[in-house]
Amino acid sequence: MKIDRILGIITVLQRKGKVTMPYLAEKFEVSCRTIARDIEAICGAGIPIVATQGADGGVEIMEGFNFDTTVFTKDELQAVFAGLKALESVSAAPASSALSDKLYGKEKVIPLDENILVDLSSFYKDSLSEKINMLKKAIHEKKCVTFHYYYNKGEDDKLIEPALVVFKWSGWYVFVFCPGRNDFRMYKLGRLWDLKITDKSFEQREIPAEKLDFGQHFTDEYMIEAVYEASEKYRLVEKYGPYSFTEREDGRLYTKWGFSGQDNAMSWFLSFGDKVEILKPEDFKTDYIERTKKTLSKYEK
Repeated sequence: MKIDRILGIITVLQRKGKVTMPYLAEKFEVSCRTIARDIEAICGAGIPIVATQGADGGVEIMEGFNFDTTVFTKDELQAVFAGLKALESVSAAPASSALSDKLYGKEKVIPLDENILVDLSSFYKDSLSEKINMLKKAIHEKKCVTFHYYYNKGEDDKLIEPALVVFKWSGWYVFVFCPGRNDFRMYKLGRLWDLKITDKSFEQREIPAEKLDFGQHFTDEYMIEAVYEASEKYRLVEKYGPYSFTEREDGRLYTKWGFSGQDNAMSWFLSFGDKVEILKPEDFKTDYIERTKKTLSKYEK
């Protein structure tokens, strides 16, 4: 039984009054028998539905019965549609339009909030959408997938059991159980290519609560002190907010931030060129100097 279909039936009955079972079956793309079971469930939840026979027959909410409020307020429905529109940016299925048509027909009585636009796609939108759809299919069918993955230190072929598709840290990931490591892992979809669904099935595993704390995959324990030129203030604000640094008398900006590792930190600081000076720790400062020297030597040759 689909809860979204149940809510949809209630919403239709609220708006239209009496409707026929075939009408509901066609609208929600199920059989009349399924609609009958849904009506029984709605009645069991305390909402009285009356069925009448004949040419003018149908089902409707009992006259005189009032909800304390509608199933969804206008703001709540707009929030639902905004979320669906966001998912459409990485999916070929027009979920928001389909749901709106099922609930309200072509009348569009609940207009979308045009002041909010959420695009979850990336530069590689087509391949991203395909990956997400394939992973959703594999999770639903409980099939293992294979892919070629690119790390910062190399690349490798993987065979995993997909569990969740995750959007976090401004990017898309797949959360999986890795049989080779006998543990759960996170893989970034942008680094994942040649994705294939295999014929190998798997039993759905219970995910320990601590594994769903995705922040553990990106801890900020590697502390670095640095000063930035004032011109880079906007980037520091974007990264951690306007109170994440201390402005010095000379106008430069002092920070003491944690990074998830040396590689992540190195990429961040190299992107500033001569607009940053690293203060501590000394080992990272030495590595940073060596990296910039190697870069310079390529151009000196």
